[in-house]
Amino acid sequence: MPLTIRTATVADLDAVAPLFDLYRRFFAGKAELERSREFLGERLEKNESVVLAAFDGSACAGFLQLYPLFSSWYCKRQWFLSDLYVAEEFRARGIGRKLVDACIDFAKHVDSRSILVEIPFSEPHLVKFYTELNFAKDDVFELYRCKLE
Repeated sequence: MPLTIRTATVADLDAVAPLFDLYRRFFAGKAELERSREFLGERLEKNESVVLAAFDGSACAGFLQLYPLFSSWYCKRQWFLSDLYVAEEFRARGIGRKLVDACIDFAKHVDSRSILVEIPFSEPHLVKFYTELNFAKDDVFELYRCKLE
């Protein structure tokens, strides 16, 4: 079947949540399917994020999650590309790239200023991946974080 990428809704939660949990397991080291499902479901229900999902037939092959930000300087919306994951059995098919391309198209369509992404130090290959997709290190800002927990 041809791959389709579309904006996920609450109706897609059962298909996307297991991949979201695998993503969280990889980075946070915990298997918490119910917590993952609850968190993702709440974001979708409250329209607090945009989830683009890749489907191979009815199987969710991967997803990308965006959170809205706003630029006071430019008076425009920006997006934080928080999560990108492709199920192991679907890797090496360019699905991650297709999801990011869909993300860029989405951000342009809603007249956004930019898309921001954090690259974990543990995943240096992602620098090349995102650079090839026209992401570049910011010339103006260096990110610092105030941890609250």
